[in-house]
Amino acid sequence: MITKEMVFEALRDVEDPELKLSIVELGLVYDVRFEIKDGMQHAEVDMTLTSPGCPAAAEIMAAAHRAALTAVESVHINLVWSPRWDPKIHATEDARMDMGIWD
Repeated sequence: MITKEMVFEALRDVEDPELKLSIVELGLVYDVRFEIKDGMQHAEVDMTLTSPGCPAAAEIMAAAHRAALTAVESVHINLVWSPRWDPKIHATEDARMDMGIWD
């Protein structure tokens, strides 16, 4: 059985091409849910982008889809805008430091 942690680990390899940081470390991946579809495990991944006008949106979404497929047989990436991404809230401490965000 594939777990949420396994999908998050697969997504850890996907980087924001501008920030050069993992989408998981940035906190862009909000949730992973599972269901059985056509007899196989299917994952629904909720993620966001750093901004609605992100020029690399298609690239990031495609990379996330490919990465998630290394962990699960079927996946759909849902682009969500709520909650609005805030690096002070969603990014890991290491990612905030790399971005120069100090609390």
